[in-house]
Amino acid sequence: MAISSLGAGAGILTQDLLDQLREADQAQYIDPLDSRVTEEKKKQDAFKVIDAYMDNVDGSLSTLTEYGVFEARAATSSNEDAATVTAADSSDIQDFSLEVLNLATKEIEQSGTFTSKTSEIASAPGKLDLTVGSKTYTIDYTSSATLEDLKNLINKEASDSVTATIVQIAEDDFRLFLNAKESGEGQEISIVDVVGEGEGLNTALTTGMSNVQDAVDAQFKYNSQTITRSSNVVDDLLSGVTITLKEAGTTNVSVEQDRDNIASKIENFISKYNSALYQLGEDTKSSENADERGIFSNESIIKSMKSDMLNMIVRAGEGVGRLQDYGIEIEDDGRLSLDTATLNQMLDENPQNVQAFFAGGTFTKSDGSEVELEGAFVEIQEDVSKYTSYNATLDQYGNLLTSKLESLDEQRTKALERLTVKYEIMAKQFAAYDLVITQLNSVSTMFTDLVNSESS
Repeated sequence: MAISSLGAGAGILTQDLLDQLREADQAQYIDPLDSRVTEEKKKQDAFKVIDAYMDNVDGSLSTLTEYGVFEARAATSSNEDAATVTAADSSDIQDFSLEVLNLATKEIEQSGTFTSKTSEIASAPGKLDLTVGSKTYTIDYTSSATLEDLKNLINKEASDSVTATIVQIAEDDFRLFLNAKESGEGQEISIVDVVGEGEGLNTALTTGMSNVQDAVDAQFKYNSQTITRSSNVVDDLLSGVTITLKEAGTTNVSVEQDRDNIASKIENFISKYNSALYQLGEDTKSSENADERGIFSNESIIKSMKSDMLNMIVRAGEGVGRLQDYGIEIEDDGRLSLDTATLNQMLDENPQNVQAFFAGGTFTKSDGSEVELEGAFVEIQEDVSKYTSYNATLDQYGNLLTSKLESLDEQRTKALERLTVKYEIMAKQFAAYDLVITQLNSVSTMFTDLVNSESS
């Protein structure tokens, strides 16, 4: 019900007055709730950032607590022109020398000359035996079979052992080349005409065959010990290590932990840790200036988490060492950094101890005694998981923030409903007052007119 003016035209009981009264009530009852809702939403947004940072820390630790990080191997050859080397995870850490004496080669045979690739290979049908190493393939041919037909037959019947090609050496000089697929001694190639005693098959394919390259085993020295293999790819000399011989020459080989991989994953953890620590510092900062004060400066849970982040780094090591001993430095402000020189020095001295210290395992003390370690990164992750795991501290705190925000929203909704009801009633009351005053004004006018009439 709209109210324009009440009170005998005095303009006292108006809609503007109702609006002013409602604004005053809104400032007293609603605005404080709005401020609290805004503050809680800011906390919720800031908490989501912290939660994400802590999850990142946990994830970076997961890659460091996996045993495979320290089992990955990097193999280097001082002369890759002579040989290259790869090493599988968990292969032995070792150094050795190689001297390549000669490479393994594949048998190559060539036929005599044919005037074209369509030249016929026989004057009558027959069979031939193609022998490659210990395998023999019997191939039927017709009296009209051409050199190209024979090539195709060989590639069809004996493709697992040999490759046949036709090469044009010069005009009217076409030859069949047979290349063994496997290298090393024992891969000799021969063709024998088994039907017709050579009368059917062109002698260019039997007695006319000549050797282009002999099948030879590879020879090399491993730590001065002469080794022979049929292939230039040697994967059965050392467990998990594959050596590829390239040419005659010497090289020194080193198989070690993949230090670049280890350092990269530690750097990743340090980056994630520093980011989380910085954000916690900003959000828990104390200051008399409200604009500089962190949003969680009065939240004990978040402040405790920052303290725990610092303490978990200092505690790690199980009494056999500190993170600083292995290159992870702690700066004055709590941030971490990696000294790769120190890390590499420790890897040089005892790679197994580095692995045990970081990821767990058997650790050998300076007196020769051994102790089983859980691993520094495992310890740190357990501490972090107290906050990040399902239904742990961060989940519970996040749920608390959500509940508080929902409660404030509910309080605000109810407060608005109460104000709406209040001013709906007041509007009706103002309208009733307006009617009464109008009636009184009417009676007053009537009496005034009556008095004036009697006087006249």
